[in-house]
Amino acid sequence: MNIEILTLFPALCESVLNESIIGRAREKNLFSVNCRNIRDYTTDKHNRVDDSPYGGSGGMIMQASPIYDCFMSIVKDSGIRPHLIYMSPAGKTLTQSRAKELSKLNNIAVLCGHYEGVDERVIEEIVDEEISIGDYVLTGGELPALVLIDAIVRMIPGVLASDEAYEKESHYNSLLEYPQYTRPFSWRGKEVPAVLLSGHHANIEKWQREKSLERTLKKRPDMLGKADLTFNDNLFLNSMKNRDK
Repeated sequence: MNIEILTLFPALCESVLNESIIGRAREKNLFSVNCRNIRDYTTDKHNRVDDSPYGGSGGMIMQASPIYDCFMSIVKDSGIRPHLIYMSPAGKTLTQSRAKELSKLNNIAVLCGHYEGVDERVIEEIVDEEISIGDYVLTGGELPALVLIDAIVRMIPGVLASDEAYEKESHYNSLLEYPQYTRPFSWRGKEVPAVLLSGHHANIEKWQREKSLERTLKKRPDMLGKADLTFNDNLFLNSMKNRDK
């Protein structure tokens, strides 16, 4: 996968992309990412990429031309038009399923807005999709872009130790993940559930599934409508609901 980031702060993005699991995957060339500074594509002698908005509202708006020219340079250099995502609070909220879909694309570009946003005309001209990471506003699109890229890249084969590393995580199957424990066995009077020490794989898997269902029912019951539930899952959930009455 090739990822291009259109940003005013490439150093901020690089500092994150070079660390931890994502940084190691990048070193192994499991994916490539390039940060392009939108300021490099302005014709303004002071390197300005923003101006005051028409209509008299406050703040500054990123101009269309530098963004457009930055994106078209990507197309020219690669010979491919990547799927362009604009990180915006007006976009659809990022989900695990959408991240999984995006992980199957070969070429993605991510536009990071700043100030009060970007000129609407460039969104209409080149943006394929708008994505939000939540119903709140940040000072720029760099942090949301990094969240999106992390969610996508970790599902590329080889980035994590195995597919199982993410297939049992929260949200992957519209369920929250079951509780996890490590050493020591006893901590502040709380002990690891005995079933996890039994070595009985079928019992462990049953416990994990039930805990996943229980946790989702208590914390995110809205997710259950999207989950692929078995007959036994529904029996367990009904027993939980009846118990809580």
